[in-house]
Amino acid sequence: MTSILTNNAAMAALQTLRTIGSNLQDTQAAVSSGLRISKASDNAAYWSIATSMKSDNGAIGAVSDALGLGAAKVDTATTAVTSAIDIVGQIKNKLATAMEPSVDKKSVQEEISQLQQQLQSVAQSASFNGENWVMAKGGDSASVVSSFIRGTNGTVSVSSTSYKFDSSATGNVLFGTTAAGTIQTSSGILGTKTGSYSVFSLDISKMTSGQISSALNMVQTALNSMTSMGSKLGSISSRIDLQSSFASSLSDSIQSGVGKLVDADMEQESSKLSALQTQQQLAVQSLSIANSSNQQILTLFR
Repeated sequence: MTSILTNNAAMAALQTLRTIGSNLQDTQAAVSSGLRISKASDNAAYWSIATSMKSDNGAIGAVSDALGLGAAKVDTATTAVTSAIDIVGQIKNKLATAMEPSVDKKSVQEEISQLQQQLQSVAQSASFNGENWVMAKGGDSASVVSSFIRGTNGTVSVSSTSYKFDSSATGNVLFGTTAAGTIQTSSGILGTKTGSYSVFSLDISKMTSGQISSALNMVQTALNSMTSMGSKLGSISSRIDLQSSFASSLSDSIQSGVGKLVDADMEQESSKLSALQTQQQLAVQSLSIANSSNQQILTLFR
């Protein structure tokens, strides 16, 4: 039966065209954005997981930046300690030279005094972003961010590595400071006296060979303490490097995992796009044919 009020064929063709148009719109969105799931309505479970993991990945990126800042602090301190060890080594050489009775001890002391002032300059200059790890108040501590952790219960936390300062002769700072941050040249590895003098207060102008020999032992003890200090800083630096490498690998893994959940398969989407465009053209023609069928009714009244 043919009706001039209801065109079932046109209605069916129009519904098909609408479905194809909707699918084509989704495919074009996937092609343009590169995402198979871009909103919760596409797949609520995968969208939720991907959104959480993207947030975590952003936090891991922030931790990586913080690790870089921590590494810079430790590297600055390590550079200062290495330089101080070299300078104290030179003082040790001067003392060995002064053991010779014919050497002018006052002239040697002038050289030692210059090296002592250089030690103070090195300690005061080893600051990064307002923090100095080689010149600090004993008992204080510093810390660097080490990792970002998401617990199995959904909680998140950031862990850090702490470094406590010890301003004794066998501690881990070259010089101590006051509460206000002013240098105390009578504390720390270089300032704390062992017997009558420290590396920084050493004056051999009027010393006997026996006293200079004792000073040599004192300087060697300071060198041993600085070497130990350098080792501690090195272990922290090594841990930071490991954490940085892990954070980078973890970020890549998360990004890859999220991609598997929500990224569009561009080869597949390209094939779908071509097929849907063809279907759309055919649906338009089908609708045109269905609409033209009513025109044939006119021939019945001629």
